[in-house]
Amino acid sequence: MRKRIAILLAALMAAGVLGGCGEQTDVLKDMKVEKYVTLGEYKGIPVELEAVAVDENEEAEFMKELYMSSVTAQLGGIMDREVILGDTVNIDYSGKKDGVAFDGGTASGALLEIGSGRFIEGFEEGLIGALPGETRDLELTFPEYYDNQELAGQDVVFTVTVNFILPTEYSDEVVKALGVEDIATVADMQQFVHEYMLANAQAAYDNTLESGVLNGFMNNCVFEEIPENILEKYRSNVQASLESESAAYGLDPDTYCSYFYGMDSETFLTNYAQEAAKQSLAFQAVANAENLNVTDEELQEMLEEYSSLGGYESVEDFLGELDREEYREYFMFERVLDFLTENAQITEYESGEDMQDETDRY
Repeated sequence: MRKRIAILLAALMAAGVLGGCGEQTDVLKDMKVEKYVTLGEYKGIPVELEAVAVDENEEAEFMKELYMSSVTAQLGGIMDREVILGDTVNIDYSGKKDGVAFDGGTASGALLEIGSGRFIEGFEEGLIGALPGETRDLELTFPEYYDNQELAGQDVVFTVTVNFILPTEYSDEVVKALGVEDIATVADMQQFVHEYMLANAQAAYDNTLESGVLNGFMNNCVFEEIPENILEKYRSNVQASLESESAAYGLDPDTYCSYFYGMDSETFLTNYAQEAAKQSLAFQAVANAENLNVTDEELQEMLEEYSSLGGYESVEDFLGELDREEYREYFMFERVLDFLTENAQITEYESGEDMQDETDRY
């Protein structure tokens, strides 16, 4: 199942909010949705996007992080010289204030570039000259304006062990020793990193495209007043999930919504119901116009496929208490979003290209 990142409706559905159980009286495919929405132009929606590309510096940095985090002393870590400025070292450390360990002050196998300034003043400098395997006690003082007020300006002692110095050059022998399938050389690892970052760039591109198409599509639609029973359908669909999600964080719904959405739960539910209903009605109108509805036979086939992929013995087990009509809507949403995206008017620009000149023409 492809995850959609569109408006809140799609995000919540991707998280499992596919609707509640009970009677379903407002089945989209059976509604005269054209009473509530007038479609604007939905073919050729203009979207400007940065072309898919991998930043070479980011790729090199990720390659370094992946390689370095995989190295151990046994696989090629340097053990026979002192730490110098610019080295990346693997360390264990424990910080104590008045002899008591403080939160966030302990780690094992941490990677630290000496001279990066990541740690408080004196920490990195205090490791210069240390030999791998050596342990040092560093008497330091946190900055006066440190974020953690309990540590700001306080004297502490960090006990640090330098496990090994990471090599500055990549080695086929080290990569092979990692024992990762299909990655036996530095070139293999570099290819893996490139493909991984390219896939991430493509996913970001697709998400941005879908979001832009959806926003353009919805902005072109004109809606009449939506009946209360339709709004209540979408409100009730998400209310139980909201209560469950907020409880999982140990929060009440109002606090949860305030933290994540910047509004109280009542406003969130009202806004959600409005946006979800509008999107659903508009998508159904396109499905009607373009013959994109999901037939009973297609729905059954899709549910059987999902049931099989999920390891369920039957569609009924897969559905549980959920209504299959909600799945029909979801599959229809997928089809319509694909249709809108495939028919969009896409303008691509290269990374760093100034689009302002183009904008100034209008």
